[in-house]
Order: sequence, then structure tokens, then C-alpha cells
Amino acid sequence: MDALNVSDFDFDLPAELIAQQPPAVRGGSRLLALDRASGRVSHHRFSDLPSLLVPGDVLVVNDTRVFPARLIGRRLPGGGAAECLLVRRTEVGGAPHDETWIALVHPGQRLREGSRMVFESGDRRLHAEVLGMHFHGRRTVRLWTEDGTTVREAVDALGHVPLPPYIKRDDVAADRERYQTIYARERGSIAAPTAGLHFTPALFEALETKGIITLAVTLHVGYGTFQPLRVDRVEEHEMEAEDFEVSAPTAAALTAAKREGRRIIAVGTTSVRTLESLPADPAGNVQPGSGETALFIHPGHRFRLVSGMVTNFHLPRSSLLMLVAALAGTDRVLAAYREAVAKEYRFYSYGDAMLIL
Repeated sequence: MDALNVSDFDFDLPAELIAQQPPAVRGGSRLLALDRASGRVSHHRFSDLPSLLVPGDVLVVNDTRVFPARLIGRRLPGGGAAECLLVRRTEVGGAPHDETWIALVHPGQRLREGSRMVFESGDRRLHAEVLGMHFHGRRTVRLWTEDGTTVREAVDALGHVPLPPYIKRDDVAADRERYQTIYARERGSIAAPTAGLHFTPALFEALETKGIITLAVTLHVGYGTFQPLRVDRVEEHEMEAEDFEVSAPTAAALTAAKREGRRIIAVGTTSVRTLESLPADPAGNVQPGSGETALFIHPGHRFRLVSGMVTNFHLPRSSLLMLVAALAGTDRVLAAYREAVAKEYRFYSYGDAMLIL
């Protein structure tokens, strides 16, 4: 296959189509359906999803839970503004009131080794010190409390929902619920698996009535979901590793679906990456497990488990758009995006959805 240019995945998007707020009602979004084989596009409501699937289809969701990873405070001494986006904890098993994280900080030029910050509200206070500096603005940051509470409790109380940078507003209290799937269970993400934001209890009930099976995997979404591609050639990009976990019952259900020729439809790019990272034994049994994946899916990838997906509309030149193009074909995906723009679909995290089968 010829080398791919990042510029091949560009498209024009009017700024007014970038959703700044969730829909008034969860599940009230539009749904564009794309047929992988023919390129045919049809238009629906997200509530139509059960009618577009068939009994025996398997939907796989990502049950990770977003935590309020954005801390806003001040530098010490001096009191200048400071922000810290927690990316990944580096020392698991340490004291609960003293943790070390990889983080992005602002203003980076002022927050060097030895710099201190404090985040506070009322009687609650969380301290931070920069221990090390790394590429692309990352820092190793020590966080601690002095009142006996855990760092986790302080972050949950003081932190802000880490809305994506293309949402040009401050987070509000409602985002704590709306920037979270209704099935979120395992805390650990700094970004929501946004394809799942459309699902409601009523929709899951309708899917079950139709005979559609729902399974859950876990992948904790890291900063890589926002990470720009700093290369010209697609193949030169490297994904950041993210933690995932798949249980034995889920792996067994995936094995059964694959052997019986039933479709496995991933809800979101994170579910796709998790499924495509799973190994199989010589007999073809999908293996459960936990670990890290840095799998970068782009055109040329041979899908082993996933045959369809539910996804939102993604940024131009992004690894997420490349994953979708790997499944449905670059030309067909970009044509579908042009139609979505013409029909004024809402884009990105709080936007409308796309079904690829």
C-alpha cells in the first residue's frame, strides 16, 4: 500500500457546526448511516439504532469513567494563575494522600522543576510540585494533601471536567453528568468515549428486545485522544499507550459471535482499538486480559473482530478519522463527512453520530 499523507484526511468544516453543548435531551442526536460496501448514506435519529441492526448483533461499549482531571489554581509563591491536566498516574500503590502523575501544565514556561502550585476551594486544598520536565509540555508532578484526605478525594472535589479544546467555553456543573456515558463504571479517563454519550436506558431496553447483545470492555482514554499528528506521513505517527481490560466472559462472548458469523459493532474508536488489540489462541479463541495498547489503526489495517461501529464525527487530520477510514474507506468516509456538513450535522464530542456497517 502506498504511503499515506496526513493531508489526505483533511476536510472543510464550518466552525458553527462544532457542537458546544450537548443536545437538550440525551439520545436526541441525529444518526448518519454509512454502508461500507456501497458507500450509500442514509439519515436517521439515534433512537432508530435498533431498527438498523439485526438480532444477534453484538454491541461493544467502553465503560470507562471520566474523572475531573483539570485542576485550576495558582503558583507559589506569587499567586499567578496555574493549570494542571492530569494525564496518567505513575506510582500506583503509594500513599493515598501523596501521588505522582504525568501532567500537562500551564503556563509551561513558568512551571519548571521545583515549581509549586496549589488548588483550593473553601477548606479543601491540594498541593503540587513539578518534579521533572518532558517532551511536548509534559511534567512529572507530585500531588499531596495535608488534611488527611486522599488525592483522589481532593481531585474529585476541586477538579473540572476536561472538556476537549475545541469546546470554547468553561465547564459547568451539568458537564459532570453529560460528559459521561450512563454506563460509565471504571474511573480513569480524561476524555469521554463520546460515541456512548447518545445511549439511554430506553434505547438499551429496545436493543435487548430486538435481540442485540451488549458487552463492555474498558479502555482509559488518555491525552492521545487530543494529540495532534506532528508528522506528514501517517505511518510515522505513534499513539500513546492507554490501559485496557477485557474480562473472560466478554472474551468468550466475542469468540462465540465471531465463530457464528455475527457482527461485532464497536461503540466508539476506543472500543475498536481495544477489540483489535486482543490476541487469539491457535484455536481462534479471543483472549481476555489487561495491559496497555498503543495500536494505531489507519487504512491498511486488517480488522480481526470489528465489522461495524458507532462513532461521532472527528477532527480533520486526526488519528480517529484515520481509524474510521480504515474501516469504511477514506473516499467513502470523506464523502459522508461532506454530506454531513451539507446537512448541518453537529460535529465532535457533543455532536451527532455515525453508524458504519
